[in-house]
Amino acid sequence: MRIFHDWRDLPEDARGASVALGNFDGVHLGHAHVLKAAHGARPDAPLAVLTFEPHPRELFRPDDPPFRLTLPPARAEVLAALGVKLLYEIPFDAAFSMMSAEDFVSGVLHRGLGARHLVCGPDFAFGHRRGGDIGFLAERAEALGIGLTVVAPIGDEAGPISSTRIRRTLQDGYPERATAKLGRPWAIRGIVLHGDARGRGIGFPTANVALGRHIEPARGVYAVTARLPDGRTLRGVANIGRRPTFSNRPESLLEAHLFDFSGDLYGLEIEVALLSFLRSEQKFAGLDALRAQIVADAEEARRVLDRVLAPSP
Repeated sequence: MRIFHDWRDLPEDARGASVALGNFDGVHLGHAHVLKAAHGARPDAPLAVLTFEPHPRELFRPDDPPFRLTLPPARAEVLAALGVKLLYEIPFDAAFSMMSAEDFVSGVLHRGLGARHLVCGPDFAFGHRRGGDIGFLAERAEALGIGLTVVAPIGDEAGPISSTRIRRTLQDGYPERATAKLGRPWAIRGIVLHGDARGRGIGFPTANVALGRHIEPARGVYAVTARLPDGRTLRGVANIGRRPTFSNRPESLLEAHLFDFSGDLYGLEIEVALLSFLRSEQKFAGLDALRAQIVADAEEARRVLDRVLAPSP
């Protein structure tokens, strides 16, 4: 997959695609449905995604807590796995936010991308103050000779699958439900940081990763898997929280203890997937009580992972 950060002066072989439009945060099953429709509409054209970075909400509501399900590298990786050949990751800044709906369609989609077909959900809105809606897009696309498919959302028993619902599910402590909506476990990707080595001192060294711009899920202990830079995937147990026993940090941290692993991960990027929530974060009287609970958590995580990751019969 090739990634472009501007719609202007694209090489000719990066134009003329069937383009799926949206933020694609999480790249969930609903997004995969949109991509399938985009390919099906014009299988003769490259499959492309036009999205924005940062997410518009990060520009318009900068004081909001972090809310992202996937950051750009992870999003691009999942999109590529779904068959996307071209990713137009357009910088969303104050100047771009002032672009009119007409300029977005005629300037970006038509003249810039040379889009042959457009695919989006029914709630897609664009342009200054979200001045363009599906009706406007349909009218202008037809006039410009661009095909358009509006894809109805797919859902489950609780309603349409959306990034908002997945965020809420994670905040409520149900990573398994998030997995069902994403089509894969939700994961946090980041650089392993130096900590205070307390975990190592009690026999449970941890790889510590800041949440950064990721949404903060329910604080507590999880059964996890971790993908290392060398491609290995290891099982483990992780705590997400503010470490109330020691410091009560102002920001939550992910601390993952990887089973049957010894080595130095500092400064390397890992991806930790949350598979099951074991218990809520709590404060302990001291190191002995904490260590006893970690032993119990690790045993429970091993049992859960044996069940969750068991091969299908």
